[in-house]
Amino acid sequence: MNRVFQYILAVAASILLLTAADKAVTPKSAMSDKANKPSKEELTQKLSPLQYQVTQMCGTEPPFRNAYWDNKKPGIYVDIVSGEPLFSSLDKFDSGTGWPSFTRAIHDAEIVEKKDSTHGMERVEVRSGKADSHLGHLFDDGPAPTGMRYCINSAALRFVPVEKMEAEGYAKYLDPFVKAGLIKAGATTSAAAPADKAAPKIEKATFAGGCFWGMEEIIRDIPGVISTTVGYTGGTTKNPTYKQICTGTTGHAEAVEITYDPAKTSYETLLTFFFRMHDPTTLNRQHNDVGTQYRSAIFYHSDEQKRIAEEVKARTGKAGKWKKPIVTEITKASEFYPAEDYHQDYLKKNPGGYNCHFLRD
Repeated sequence: MNRVFQYILAVAASILLLTAADKAVTPKSAMSDKANKPSKEELTQKLSPLQYQVTQMCGTEPPFRNAYWDNKKPGIYVDIVSGEPLFSSLDKFDSGTGWPSFTRAIHDAEIVEKKDSTHGMERVEVRSGKADSHLGHLFDDGPAPTGMRYCINSAALRFVPVEKMEAEGYAKYLDPFVKAGLIKAGATTSAAAPADKAAPKIEKATFAGGCFWGMEEIIRDIPGVISTTVGYTGGTTKNPTYKQICTGTTGHAEAVEITYDPAKTSYETLLTFFFRMHDPTTLNRQHNDVGTQYRSAIFYHSDEQKRIAEEVKARTGKAGKWKKPIVTEITKASEFYPAEDYHQDYLKKNPGGYNCHFLRD
């Protein structure tokens, strides 16, 4: 028997097995809903090319470069095709994979699990029950209490923030957010307020101390820090690029812009970490990184921040841990330009990448 004929028989047998398996494992509800599934023409008009590739052709979006992998806002995630509720932010966690990850689905979500043997491995694919959208995969390496990790493509989801849930018809899913103290019981979510008081105040800090990759890696884990963005500030060129920054002619420093909750951490605490994570005595240099873009600088956003920065700098200099004078500049914050996407969360995307920062005792 020639190889071509053997191949044809093998393909035919695989098709028969897959068809039988689908009939055996697909719930009747999911099968009946397929009859109401939008046509290909409707889907191509409704969805972006990436959303179509993911939901209809079992595609996978890039890690760390998708809409919701780092979304920390409260709300629910619904199917991009049908709007059926699937996951809650209350069950979302940072898995470090670069995709949205959840420990469980919403209590009444119709999630279909299917065996997936593609790419030379055995996995569990998850699909939405009503729209039959490919969502992602299910793994058993998640945290407590379920030990499960739903690894989901952002392109298969639409996020509905808690303040819009009632208006968009998802009021029945609000109770867990009430119990979590995120909104008041009985409040209309169009004007939802926290259970006890107004939304927490958010403040901003901007520091420069060498390569912004290493600084961000430390800062993001400080309790009370909400988000970090790496970029360029303190110069004169508008919308500078990394290539321009590297020439040292734009006047900018590589910096990290930090948003934080002052109820959970203070500006003084952030400055204490700042002076521990780099050498503030080397002028325009951190280890092998040399140039004005690597200078040590604090860009204050208020007179109060300026006062605290000067106090912490003076105190650090008198502590005797540095043999040379501290050269950190303290200057008023100017326009901050976010760096290119590949710089954001670089060490999360590239574990083991270049990093000369560490916390000193």
